[in-house]
Amino acid sequence: MNKLEAAYAAALGEEQRQGRISWFAYEPLKLRIGKACYYTPDFLVVRADGVLEVHETKGFWRDDARVKLRAVAERFPFVFVAVQRAAGGAWKREFFTEEEEHELDND
Repeated sequence: MNKLEAAYAAALGEEQRQGRISWFAYEPLKLRIGKACYYTPDFLVVRADGVLEVHETKGFWRDDARVKLRAVAERFPFVFVAVQRAAGGAWKREFFTEEEEHELDND
């Protein structure tokens, strides 16, 4: 786990203590998105309402990473969330779903 992932794991731990999520794990699965092409998400998160989310932490975005996340979001019925550290230490979340992409600033 790199420093960004460790910081986000700590933030998820706090969300779990506050009851906003019920469970999370670091790199618990690998998703196949094509022949010899796999995606390993940073975190699998279960929200308090039971919804399963896949969280990907990014210090910065490369074009190929965004394309891969969109491709995997089209293939699997999970909520995909890209997470970046914003100014002031807050977490900026960008949601990728089958139907839409949108940003939401949290914390």
